[in-house]
Amino acid sequence: MLREKLRERLKEAMLAKEEISVATIRLIMASLKDRDIAARSKGNADGISDDEILSMMQSMIKQRKESASMYERGGREELAARELSEITVIESFMPRQMSETETVDAIQATIKELDAASLKDMGRVMTRMKELYAGQMDFSHASALVKDKLMGSQS
Repeated sequence: MLREKLRERLKEAMLAKEEISVATIRLIMASLKDRDIAARSKGNADGISDDEILSMMQSMIKQRKESASMYERGGREELAARELSEITVIESFMPRQMSETETVDAIQATIKELDAASLKDMGRVMTRMKELYAGQMDFSHASALVKDKLMGSQS
């Protein structure tokens, strides 16, 4: 479904002559194609799933945020603005992002569901959260929150 949405949006952007949208969607599709090829070599004939596509796009957003920050520090505002524009295009394909409160609630629910009690359980908690909330939260931030919660439950 996400693949069709990407193809459809690319056509629309090309017709509307939206340069940044066309370039960004092409980057997404190129990355998707690379991951599909890698998945096929591992026996997955259909390529990667929508959840994996969302995870890939989450990584692309993170990379662009880091690049924009570096460009801003270097006084390259036009390049930073381009990165931020690309983020906007990528985010248009993502499900709504969870708020901080929703993220904390989801972490607490997952910890309770898995009966996680220590840092040793962190991997299980993060794996389950990625299954449930792919593309809906920043997992690097969530990871720090999970770690804090599990460390707090040890003392």
